[in-house]
Amino acid sequence: MIDSRNGSYLLATFEGGGAVAPFITVARKLIAEGKSVRIMSDVANRYEVEAVGAEFVPWVTAPSRAARGREHEFVRDWETESAFEGFCLMLDLQLVGRAADYAADVMAELTRKPADLVVANDMLLGVHMGCEAAGQPFVILACNVMPYPIVPGIPPMGPGLTPAQTAEDHALHAEIRAGTMAVFDSRLNTYNAARAAFGLRPLEHLVDQVFAAEKFLLATAHAFDFTPPDLPDFIGYVGPQLDDNIWSKPWSNPFAQDDRRPLVLVSFSTTFQNHAGILQRVIDALSELPVRAVVTLGGAIRLDELKPAANTAIVESAPHHELMQEAVLVVTHGGHGTLMKALVHECLMLVIPHGRDQVDNAVRVAHRGAGLSLAPDADVETLTAAILGLLDEPAFAENASALGRRIREESGTCRIELLLEMLVLEKYSAVPASKHLPHSIRPANSGMIPDC
Repeated sequence: MIDSRNGSYLLATFEGGGAVAPFITVARKLIAEGKSVRIMSDVANRYEVEAVGAEFVPWVTAPSRAARGREHEFVRDWETESAFEGFCLMLDLQLVGRAADYAADVMAELTRKPADLVVANDMLLGVHMGCEAAGQPFVILACNVMPYPIVPGIPPMGPGLTPAQTAEDHALHAEIRAGTMAVFDSRLNTYNAARAAFGLRPLEHLVDQVFAAEKFLLATAHAFDFTPPDLPDFIGYVGPQLDDNIWSKPWSNPFAQDDRRPLVLVSFSTTFQNHAGILQRVIDALSELPVRAVVTLGGAIRLDELKPAANTAIVESAPHHELMQEAVLVVTHGGHGTLMKALVHECLMLVIPHGRDQVDNAVRVAHRGAGLSLAPDADVETLTAAILGLLDEPAFAENASALGRRIREESGTCRIELLLEMLVLEKYSAVPASKHLPHSIRPANSGMIPDC
């Protein structure tokens, strides 16, 4: 075990789909190393934080959902006309609009109890601002692929682009990247006014806020992402953080023990995205096929909103890792955590993205032939054809297995808890951190942290 200054870490995130579970996993890993860990998040996350032995700290002035469920969502992106409008709504209501509140909360918490290092969710720009104002070392942790247009070679998030190959591709990517920057910068005056209130200089671009961090860490895999060959030292992949949600109920197989029909797991978002209709159409498509299906609702959709089929079990939650050990196909909205778990278990995927980062996740699956992607208005006939195509074409299974093995191998060498300890040592020790680390986990090259 590495001995850091105090071994005190403050993790800051929010209740927002896949924004919580990776932070819980990181907390568990740090606690196993004997570190003191707090997690600041919405009140809705108290149970899962305390269940892993971390101290829970709620947001006070920043938004804090009291519980999960559509009635507690304040960014109602399912009511917008497009995923782009939903993102703009999140910018206005959370990322920029409430940035000063997040900054004030994290600064108050650091005054109450200092930390060696803050690990901040990539979306919480206000936390980044608060750490900068307090002179607090922090790293950014993204629970998905890169959301900001700051890395040349990574396609800009939003429209689901594949890597640029031609001059036309590069021109298109540059145009979209510039458009994305313009959207961010349209909120720059509001954000800079908040920075001024904390005694900070104005930014030239909104995304410049992230460069106040020590590192920008991506909790995904090189093998999954579209990664350029030359990655800045500031960016690092730490592998997907994939514990099952602590509130997942124990799994009891509802099917007969001798039922050998292929198992299909249907798992959409744990936040409401108005997806009951597509869930029902997936159930209807599967009802005519020789498969067993388990549908997990994740607290987002009510049981009375769906009509089950004879070959389908609908449950509130279930441990995905356990189900995916048997499942051959996962039908999902394309949330990063669900996709990573499915790939680690070498499952085929039918991805039906609804917005957020899901289109960009879906294109990474389809581009590598590990699955297919459909629009959320796909009808039963289209869904049935896609599912049959995935199950009948061996190349899909071969590609999913190959990609899954690469992600497992990569993840097996990524030790985020040791990287965070290394960063603490670099900040507070006169001896270079690498001198304290076993050779097998010393950083070998940019973007691969450590040895992954």
